[in-house]
Amino acid sequence: MSEDDGRESTRLDGFLALCLARFREFYRESEVVFWSFAFPIVLSVGLAIAFRNRPTETLPVAVVAGPQAAVTAGVLARTPLLTASVMDEAAATRALALGRVSLVVLPRAGGGVEYRLDPSRSESAIARARADDALQRAAGRRDPVTSTVTEVREPGGRYIDFLIPGIVGMNIMSGGMWGVGFNLVDMRMKRLLKRLVAAPMRRADFLAAHLAMRLVFMFIEVSFVLAFGHWALGVPVRGSLASVFTVGALGALCFGGLGLLVGARARRMETVTGLMNVVMMPMFVLSGVFFSADRFPHVLQPLIRVLPLTALNDAMRAVVLEGARLSGLAAPVAILVVWTTVSFAAGLKLFRWS
Repeated sequence: MSEDDGRESTRLDGFLALCLARFREFYRESEVVFWSFAFPIVLSVGLAIAFRNRPTETLPVAVVAGPQAAVTAGVLARTPLLTASVMDEAAATRALALGRVSLVVLPRAGGGVEYRLDPSRSESAIARARADDALQRAAGRRDPVTSTVTEVREPGGRYIDFLIPGIVGMNIMSGGMWGVGFNLVDMRMKRLLKRLVAAPMRRADFLAAHLAMRLVFMFIEVSFVLAFGHWALGVPVRGSLASVFTVGALGALCFGGLGLLVGARARRMETVTGLMNVVMMPMFVLSGVFFSADRFPHVLQPLIRVLPLTALNDAMRAVVLEGARLSGLAAPVAILVVWTTVSFAAGLKLFRWS
């Protein structure tokens, strides 16, 4: 064996030893196992229950006492999805303020009706539309067009279907940031990095071992969450698994690079924790984990779309829910590649052993 072959063998042995050490650190830390596997499942189940498919809500309506109150209340009581009760004006106003009723109906002597509602509550607007439709029909209105309602509850359009890919993206972000950045600072504080300086190992090999294990953990975490969502909650996986894991790998590398950048110089846990929160919290809110990023104002959309978690969530949802191919995901893939390249270049330049 030549001297060069011996050096390459030593480097490979060191790389594999670091990968094995990272794997052992992972499963020996019960907190890490909980946040990587148990927490996404608990969160998915909780939100699935909270936003489960429920029958349409029956809304309570208060009718202000008066000469026409009994007739008005009778019409509303016969209306599907409404319940009506007669109250004096003070009691009705108080019930509306406390959220006990969604709408107050005040019949007028001349035959008109006044609706009182809180415009910030969507159920108030729905109650007003239902009540007005019922009273107009009772007054003799005829609808020139007949209509029917067909309920469509196809898997892929439910809230839980939207949620699971977002949780996968959130998990990849958290794992990459904490698994790389936090671990580097922990090793720096324990002076383990200083010891590795004397070892026959290059900085690139050391960091590559961290990233290699992030890809391994990503594969396990994504498989676990998607399998649970599919078998327990009926979430469809319409795209190929190769595309799913390719998008996941891009996300893991991207957030591993950001973790490297955050932990490149930090020497205290308080410092790296603060930096992690600064980087991650805006994306938790803006990047469409729990609700669509389209809900934010139009002026913020260009900024939101270039965030790496937004790109990861958009790509993951397109593959999982729509069966999209990677060739149709040029924009989010390009964003992830740019973030990966820039964060790694900056992180490697800033990284210090001590």
